[in-house]
Amino acid sequence: MASKVKICLRNVSRTFVSPQGEKIEALRDVNFEVEDIYSPQGRDVGEFRVLLGPSGCGKSTILRFIAGLDRPSQGEVLVNGKPVTGPGRERGMVFQKYTSFPWLTAADNIAYGLTLNATPSAERHRIVQQLVQAVGLSGFEKAYPDTLSGGMQQRLAIARTLAVRPEVILMDEPFGALDAQTRGDMQQLLLRIWDETASTVLFVTHDVEEGIYLADRLFILSPRPGTIVEDVPVPFGRPREPALKQKKEFQELEEYILACLRRAPGQGQVRVSI
Repeated sequence: MASKVKICLRNVSRTFVSPQGEKIEALRDVNFEVEDIYSPQGRDVGEFRVLLGPSGCGKSTILRFIAGLDRPSQGEVLVNGKPVTGPGRERGMVFQKYTSFPWLTAADNIAYGLTLNATPSAERHRIVQQLVQAVGLSGFEKAYPDTLSGGMQQRLAIARTLAVRPEVILMDEPFGALDAQTRGDMQQLLLRIWDETASTVLFVTHDVEEGIYLADRLFILSPRPGTIVEDVPVPFGRPREPALKQKKEFQELEEYILACLRRAPGQGQVRVSI
């Protein structure tokens, strides 16, 4: 099976200086690669990688490096073999906090990046309608973000990111503020859309169950200073259904990952869904 490296971090470290002048080492010597995977038939199927670790271990900082919103103190970050020097159209990011433009309707939010890219009007309309339907927002095209529920606002944020068809989608705990039922629904939605787009996804969470359910592989980070302590393949096929979470094999992998996290003692918390 052919593959190529989409994202590469080499010896990446990040040190902050607190308001009191104290040096805080957030990340230390982070190294990993994320590949773009192809099927034996040559179809690009992307890859879904999860960064899993306790709160405060630097997961979000890693995403910001890849998005071009921050720079490491040491090391280099590459996308498609080129150093990241700033944001780029080939990378899209979905944050935990809803980030849609409040003065634009749902449809106009989705169309925003397409408008910047000078996409022809007819094509723009087609893409918006396709995504509105895909994320379950039909009938809410003219609604403003502050009139939508939290789950609907996050659906909108995902649709807006997908509209410009980024090669790399970076997701920073996008379902962390949602209730359990909506969170499960959004996981299913994300997996379905990802299967159709074949993008490379790097997803940050501190929820062990969520990480296993979504990922092809998991990068497990230690507490601060964060570094990769294990690269764990997820052996479950696709498509995945919620019943998978109840299977013995799933729960055994959950226990294994928790044991990995315990072997790297320090401050921070992970969540185990119930």
